[in-house]
Amino acid sequence: MRVESVDYFVLINNELVGPIIAEQGLRQGDPLSLYLFIICVKRVSSYIRDAYDHGVINGTRVCRGSPILSHLLFADVCFLFFKSEVNQAHIMKEILTTYKAASGQAINLPKSESSCS
Repeated sequence: MRVESVDYFVLINNELVGPIIAEQGLRQGDPLSLYLFIICVKRVSSYIRDAYDHGVINGTRVCRGSPILSHLLFADVCFLFFKSEVNQAHIMKEILTTYKAASGQAINLPKSESSCS
């Protein structure tokens, strides 16, 4: 499912008015954008979790005894943890490509960074 536009209905003096059709589609600051982002991010999170559960990607531990992390998601920041192997990188790329196709959001490569240890 891809959301590209939104219609609004508003209550004025307890009377429903609308639809108000937004001509520019969803924008940053749109009241629905946060909820749609959360729904989309939950889906990408489940894709990553499934890949980890099936053993096709490995996570990492922060310290001995800590849980294994495969990803951390914050507002507009995503940390992905996996072995620095070509096949695991391809799997993560496929997951992010699927996310892009579903949400219309792309990775901002100039603002992206990778680190291997």
